[in-house]
Amino acid sequence: MSSFFSELRLYLCNNFIAHFPSHTVRLWFYRKVMKFNIGTGTTIFMNCKFDCAKGLIIGNNSCINANCRLDSRGLLEIGSNVSVSEDVIFLTADHNEELLGIPDREKKVSIADYVWIGTRAMILPGVNVSKGAVVAAGAVVTKDVDQLAVVGGVP
Repeated sequence: MSSFFSELRLYLCNNFIAHFPSHTVRLWFYRKVMKFNIGTGTTIFMNCKFDCAKGLIIGNNSCINANCRLDSRGLLEIGSNVSVSEDVIFLTADHNEELLGIPDREKKVSIADYVWIGTRAMILPGVNVSKGAVVAAGAVVTKDVDQLAVVGGVP
């Protein structure tokens, strides 16, 4: 029965709350019902999608623009003063195709302070983006990004 309520909470979050035109109401729901740890001054624009409840930590004064996908199954940590452009995808889980049944593998994604991530970038499981780095629009980040680095394409 708890699985049902967990799925219902996620359904309400992604299909109603994400479209609700009040930032205050959305943040209240994300913090209290979804159990996300969201710092003060942080903004999450409308139409963002979440893959699970819990496992999301966002620092102070960060901005998550519209239509982003935040997968926190393997823990997603986003620092303070981070700018995430529209349509960015954060993935923290994938599948082990070498094993029968294709079990999930969850890997933490960490985005440090003062990072900028461009439109339609994708951050894959297990990646750490260091302080002050810039991820260009459309990049597919498959490995760690060094401090103050600027990456694009498939770094």
